[in-house]
Amino acid sequence: MMEIMEGSHAVAEAVKQCRPEVIAAYPITPQTHIVEALADMVADCSLDCEYITVESEFSALSACLGASAAGSRVYSATTSQGLALMFEVCYNVAGMRLPIVMSIVNRSLGAPLSIWNDQQDSISLRDSGWLQYYAEDNQEATDLHYIAYKVAEDHNILLPAFVCFDGFILSHTYEPVDMITQEQADRYLPAFKPYQKLDCRDPISFGMYATPDYYLEFRYEIDQAMKRSAAVFEKAGKEFFEMFGRDYRSPVEEYRLDDADTAIVAMGSICGTVKDAIDEMRDAGKKVGLLKIRTFRPFPSAEVKSALSGVSRVAVLDKNISLGAKGAVALEIKDALYGSQVPVLDYIIALGGRDVRRKDIREVVSNAEAGIGDLFYGLRTEVL
Repeated sequence: MMEIMEGSHAVAEAVKQCRPEVIAAYPITPQTHIVEALADMVADCSLDCEYITVESEFSALSACLGASAAGSRVYSATTSQGLALMFEVCYNVAGMRLPIVMSIVNRSLGAPLSIWNDQQDSISLRDSGWLQYYAEDNQEATDLHYIAYKVAEDHNILLPAFVCFDGFILSHTYEPVDMITQEQADRYLPAFKPYQKLDCRDPISFGMYATPDYYLEFRYEIDQAMKRSAAVFEKAGKEFFEMFGRDYRSPVEEYRLDDADTAIVAMGSICGTVKDAIDEMRDAGKKVGLLKIRTFRPFPSAEVKSALSGVSRVAVLDKNISLGAKGAVALEIKDALYGSQVPVLDYIIALGGRDVRRKDIREVVSNAEAGIGDLFYGLRTEVL
């Protein structure tokens, strides 16, 4: 049923329909509306779930870890400094192969303090072993939660997942969202069946001490599960498409890319602005297209290489910066296109929530055509 909903409330409704048994979260802007809504659902008994109130984000994910190890379907949400406070536990969750799903409402990291959007927070955990999915709009942000649980809980995967969507731009914006029913959600996402769990009748341990003789193999297994998850995501996306008509079968999405000379690569809500700018540039005779990255971990190198095989240049819009190097997406694109003669130009853009308009996208394309790249776009040199 189509409804006009705030992004955070739509996500909360989707999480409710996934029937988590334990939720632990700490409020932090701009994530708070999600867990407020879920707390209300638990309080009014519309969601049968244990809601754990905690004193910090570190405690929140620690509680989630324990609940997942005990065999529960678990959910949390955070952003920015809250995610940074979870850093240690994020690695533990992945290492223990616990399929927790967590919403990341992307927000800049301090200092200086910023409550506005970029993707530095989740990107900083790219090597932690969590699956990472990025949404363009509130419909996608909502739907990806069902898919994330289905992939994470697959017994051939058993990895936690981030569902990332842009703070304020999506979380606090009202858009039409086609919500599925609880009955449909139950058909798509069956009840959680843990592969293993803590049980006093059959004792096991999670996350024990590993000597150098064994640690390497643990990391290898996580890497292999991450790579296997690509096929499981495709299968889960196909099932979702067949049931609900919305297509998430691919980890990437192409827009007017078939005959493009310049390809823009981006993740998240900026893709909507890029599509509008591309339509304007197409009307003016410029052959520009978009490659949207939906799945950042595992990174879809083969799909990226195929999609960008016919372009003359690539302009990457990175809402993050690996300081001293480049944006994380550009580094991945360069790796995927290794051996190709196609130049990959990186544009660090919109850090700290700076607005990006269609004219900015047109200027990026003009710079790319001139071979000017690897820069902080919109840098105010007068204040340096």
